[in-house]
Amino acid sequence: MSDKYHDAVAKSQVLEDDLKVSADVAKILEDHFQENNTPEVWKFLFNTIDLTTLNPTDSPRSVAEFTERVNAFDEEHPELPNVAAICVYPNFAQVVRTVLEVSDVDIACVSGGFPSSQTFQEVKVAETALAVDGGADEIDIVLNLGNFLDGDYEEVCDEIAEQKAACRDGRLKVILETGALKTAANIKAASVLSMYAGADFLKTSTGKGYPGASLEATYVMAKAIKEYYEQTGNMIGFKAAGGVATTEDAVKYYTVIKEVLGEKWLTNEYFRLGASRLANNLLSSILGEETKFF
Repeated sequence: MSDKYHDAVAKSQVLEDDLKVSADVAKILEDHFQENNTPEVWKFLFNTIDLTTLNPTDSPRSVAEFTERVNAFDEEHPELPNVAAICVYPNFAQVVRTVLEVSDVDIACVSGGFPSSQTFQEVKVAETALAVDGGADEIDIVLNLGNFLDGDYEEVCDEIAEQKAACRDGRLKVILETGALKTAANIKAASVLSMYAGADFLKTSTGKGYPGASLEATYVMAKAIKEYYEQTGNMIGFKAAGGVATTEDAVKYYTVIKEVLGEKWLTNEYFRLGASRLANNLLSSILGEETKFF
């Protein structure tokens, strides 16, 4: 098949060899992990967390209490940077907006039929628009895996573009669900299409139903982001999510992004970790004692 979408993917020079990707990741970690496993990096990583609650039992009360912990952190640990964002279902954007008192913490909402992306496009667009109306600064949607695997790249891109428009001034993170895509070739193609269609961020996984983030997927996505930046001058952010739980995990993702994309990406404007357990684990490492603040 030849159209502008398939052509864009075909032109990409990003590595598709899964064995070579694994070898490159192993070499990066062998050479650079230890130099990055420091308290200063841990503090930075804490400031990249999208603190997440995506449970069937979430309620206005539980989300308000969740948000209050972020407020309390600012008061109890003024010497430390806070998390980057609070990530919730779209119907709770207004709750977080009402309760949140910390000006430099953003509100992120999953949207677009999360986590399956299986609903009407009109519903996806409406959900995203309502989340932004409710106060969301950022929207996390899932790439339409069914259309992607069918090779219908135009439909994949149209869906992303419509939801990007519904974000208005908000930032759009596109979740590739790399555990379902499996191969470097698929992950490369999904990355190229998502950026082509207007994604502000590429995100690995939903953490629901498929294997979560992997360092190999991260490497391929980062290479695609770098190529896109070199071609267009546009910096696209990266977010790892799904199973990033320990301080060691977080430092490994940091190390891959630092080596592939460089220092420019090492701000929470362009690097995020989606997590629920990670915050307490990183905080425990920073403080030197087990802490269950969140």
